[in-house]
Amino acid sequence: MARVTVEDCIEVVPNRFDLVVLSARRARDLAAGAYLTIPRDNDKNPVVALREIAEQTVNVELLKESVIKHLQRFAMTDAAEEDLDQELQDSFDLEVNKLGVMTEHDDRHLSVDGAFEDALDAQALKEDDTDDTDAAEEDEGIDDARDELSDLISDLSDDED
Repeated sequence: MARVTVEDCIEVVPNRFDLVVLSARRARDLAAGAYLTIPRDNDKNPVVALREIAEQTVNVELLKESVIKHLQRFAMTDAAEEDLDQELQDSFDLEVNKLGVMTEHDDRHLSVDGAFEDALDAQALKEDDTDDTDAAEEDEGIDDARDELSDLISDLSDDED
């Protein structure tokens, strides 16, 4: 039985903490039935893992990827990310439609000028329906539309961050 020292492994994996994590991952893989790359020589899995790392019979980069894969709880795929983006866009469109504002968006980007003009047009249509509004109420309605649109835009930009 060969004695494995940390100094033998540090030449391959310079960080001691990384060495512990990588050797533990390899020992777990060996316990799960992974093939040995060196003779066992009556050694237990942690010692075999350290010997494999010291003798460079296992790919350290693949071990690192394996550690990351096993520690991840959720890996978002491109399809899941697109679904989430579409869901956010649909929620935004629903909120905008509740306000009676039409927006033009291209690839998830809000056309601010178009949305602002649509908000003004929508407000003007509402004001045309009520002929007895005076100029002060018109200005107040436009300010309200601007405020609502600004809130929507800030919420959208916060969601993208």
